[in-house]
Amino acid sequence: MENNSTLFNSAEFLASFEKIYGSKDGVRLFSSPARINIIGEHIDYNGGKVFPAAIDRYMYFAVRKRADTKIIYNDLKFPGTYEFDINDNFSYKKENDYANYLNGILSIIKKRGCKFPCGFELLMESTVPPAGGISSSSALECGFAYAVSELFGFGISRKDIALIGQQSEHEFMNVQCGIMDQFIIATGKNKTAELLDCASLEYEYVPLEMGDFRFVVMNTKKKRQLADSKYNERREQCEKALADIRAAALPLQGGNYSNTKDLPNLCALTKEQFDSVSSAIKDQTIFRRARHVVTENQRVLKAVAALKEGKLERLGELLRESHASLRDDYEVTGIELDTLADTANAQSCCVGARMTGAGFGGCAIAIVHKDKVESFIDAVQKIYTDKIGHDAGFFACSPSDGVSRLD
Repeated sequence: MENNSTLFNSAEFLASFEKIYGSKDGVRLFSSPARINIIGEHIDYNGGKVFPAAIDRYMYFAVRKRADTKIIYNDLKFPGTYEFDINDNFSYKKENDYANYLNGILSIIKKRGCKFPCGFELLMESTVPPAGGISSSSALECGFAYAVSELFGFGISRKDIALIGQQSEHEFMNVQCGIMDQFIIATGKNKTAELLDCASLEYEYVPLEMGDFRFVVMNTKKKRQLADSKYNERREQCEKALADIRAAALPLQGGNYSNTKDLPNLCALTKEQFDSVSSAIKDQTIFRRARHVVTENQRVLKAVAALKEGKLERLGELLRESHASLRDDYEVTGIELDTLADTANAQSCCVGARMTGAGFGGCAIAIVHKDKVESFIDAVQKIYTDKIGHDAGFFACSPSDGVSRLD
């Protein structure tokens, strides 16, 4: 298991900046956390409530203004230097790799009327597994947006940092993501999780009191990119389910809407309401996608209540139910994630485990007794390696602040 405290050294990071760019004078340092979603998967783009937490794995940014209009990107983990001009009309180009995420952010910031008087140079380092399901791309987007805003004095709010990240994904990266990842990374607070209403962007900080238990992140080490996965397909399927229910114009009992034609999103339905109108969805695959969305939204509310009441075992039960729904109804798990979750749930020291993130590879999370973390990892690793043919990655984590300035 990796210890996050040993993974980053600011003096060494600055020395690397100096080696690449000639000096470290005037450099400013920023961090951007990864996140776990405790529960509430694939419902952020369906107007649901989600329950994520920022965690103590970070991307780091060293950035400094230049005297000219040139932009230079370097990353300690990924070879190659990318150079642009701040006055460029940025467009997505596959050969620009991670620089596309950065240029997308700059494009949106410029669209919002911010004026760059000069260029800048950037160095990045990360303790976030790339394409690992704990939102490395959103950490990159929001951390970079925050660093640029602070460096040039734009004063962009944390909420707008999140919205810029999402807009960049939609318009520049062609991934129709929800708002959850960017929002928790921009607004997260230490020792809390965040109950976020993705329809209204209203949110509540909930103390994340785990007692003798810790979250363990389990990385399948199966790389995938959302744009290359079936993520957009799932979103389209949910839109079809909502369209079918709206078109049926069926009466609703209880809740804020009296007729399905007025529904703003799937998560506006309770489970009971969904059961009463689901016959409007004729395609069984579409029906199962919608059933996951509605039931997962209810599980989020139950999970928050369980945590507030100190009922960690109940939270664990809900995590297991969530994974089963994501496996059977939403079909976004796969053998790697199922192996991790099933093996974790079979350990006596684990109160619950499930996939987290978009799925199709990536990560799962488990709630594990702090005195049993090492033995838990050893047991799950052995079974996973025997079945899958390669090892998984593991680390324990704690809740963290959102994007921050370090210097």
